[in-house]
Amino acid sequence: MKVFVVDSNFFIEAHRAIYPLDVAIGFWSKVEQLAQEGKIISIDKVKDELYQNNDELKKWCQNNLPEDFFKDTDLVLPQYAKISVWVDSKRAHFLPKAVNEFLAADEADAFLVAYGMADIENRIIVTREVSDPKAKKRIKIPDCCLEMGVAFLNPIEMFRMLGETF
Repeated sequence: MKVFVVDSNFFIEAHRAIYPLDVAIGFWSKVEQLAQEGKIISIDKVKDELYQNNDELKKWCQNNLPEDFFKDTDLVLPQYAKISVWVDSKRAHFLPKAVNEFLAADEADAFLVAYGMADIENRIIVTREVSDPKAKKRIKIPDCCLEMGVAFLNPIEMFRMLGETF
């Protein structure tokens, strides 16, 4: 079964800019439903990013997402190592800050792709980021996914693929 692995920006941008919790109730109900059904999941590093602010989004996640929604990334260290080798080979292209940020142990992006690599046939990364291979200041999730052969799409494409509306 295909499972969609959502980035922190799936939640953060929805909450802050597109689907406020108090207005877009249908969106958040749909997210809760998909999480309960196991169609969408995320990783522990995303949880850390979401929970660093003591805000309404953190409370919503704590109250509405299943206990096992955020998956442990300790098991994807071999895949993370492959990403690290790729990033290291691109040091001439990216600024040092971009490399350091992408590979930081507390940052979710590289671990999100590594989690997708661990079951490449069934995991699809969901992010609002857009591929930008010429970028030097930041390594984008879609560009890493393309290099590693991991499927990715944006949230609306995910809802369409699932045949979901809200």
